[in-house]
Amino acid sequence: MVTPTKSDVHPRNPKPGVRPRNPRFSSGPCAKRPGWSTAALAGVLVGRSHRSAPGKAKLAEVIEKSKAILGLPDDYRLGIVPASDTGAVEMALWTLLGARGVDVLAWESFGSGWADDVRNQLKLKDLRVFEAPYGELPDLGQVDFSRDLIFTWNGTTSGVCVPGGEWIASDRRGLTICDATSAVFAYDLPWEKLDVVTYSWQKVLGGEGQHGVLILGPRAVERLQSYRPPWPLPKIFRLTRNAKLIEGLFEGATINTPSMLAVEDALDGLNWASAIGGLEALTARTRANLAAIEEWVSATPWIDFLVREPAIRSRTSVCLKVVDSWFAALERGRRAAFTRRLAAVLAEEKAALDIASYRDAPPGLRIWAGATVEKSDLVILFPWLDWAFSTVKAEFSVPTKPDML
Repeated sequence: MVTPTKSDVHPRNPKPGVRPRNPRFSSGPCAKRPGWSTAALAGVLVGRSHRSAPGKAKLAEVIEKSKAILGLPDDYRLGIVPASDTGAVEMALWTLLGARGVDVLAWESFGSGWADDVRNQLKLKDLRVFEAPYGELPDLGQVDFSRDLIFTWNGTTSGVCVPGGEWIASDRRGLTICDATSAVFAYDLPWEKLDVVTYSWQKVLGGEGQHGVLILGPRAVERLQSYRPPWPLPKIFRLTRNAKLIEGLFEGATINTPSMLAVEDALDGLNWASAIGGLEALTARTRANLAAIEEWVSATPWIDFLVREPAIRSRTSVCLKVVDSWFAALERGRRAAFTRRLAAVLAEEKAALDIASYRDAPPGLRIWAGATVEKSDLVILFPWLDWAFSTVKAEFSVPTKPDML
């Protein structure tokens, strides 16, 4: 417990006396699991080839434990690939697209990025992009499931997630390619509706960056083995040889050299997940964290969710906006400066680190509430948010000229 000094105490705005035990609320890389220390890496295989028997065993262990916790069907493959979730998505786009028309759902920066890659890098002509502003979803009914579909399950930068998988056709002819990096291990995903899923360890598991995970369902494997895209494929994207899936990639024989430090850390996260009760426990922790934030928001007049509809509100990357009437009177640049300052003050106090909204998103705050975050730390954070808002508000003045509004 930290005791406030005399200078910290203000009759109308006292500084909270207790800080979160772990102030790391960043949305990526995310907080380590509770109790983590570098001792968790004691068994790391360094100075050995990842292609040695022990190296391949470590990689295979990550694969098998991931499949078990996620509850993957037996005919789904899971492999470790280069370049985090971005690398996994790009691998899917470059190897699978072109056989059919493509629909892309975009409601935040990453979905927009995938649409841009399909349009400007792969240069596919038969492309439809359905967009929505931050905080909303496009009309999911517009999707044509005879075409391939690309979408994010949970938009990390907008706090918007899809409302389950019932909207995805079971009799689809196209593939569903899902960027689920902020959803995997926080949601019970309907695997039968998803042909390709990508994620990285640095989100809900709190792992280190660098590597991504690519999950392929049987329909995606069939596409890979029956279709060859018309463009050249870099070596790190190649999933087939002689029109056959390279099965070793999904058994621990990675395409490029992996960091065994990152692999060991991923194993630690998976072991922790198993120890606390697996996917059910992980999703319960995220639901409890979101519920705590919802309770605070409902009782706090200056803040609200960027996402108005609870059914599409993320339980991991929780995006908030300032709704105080004083704030609304500020011109746009000043609003952005205010929220940046708000996040900076919280970081200076070591009450919350890295919670400013994403650079392309509307000005606000973004709090990671995934399974590695303790609900008790969120509860301690809330008074700090109130204190910081009052403190920063005192630093700003409301413009009075009409042309500044």
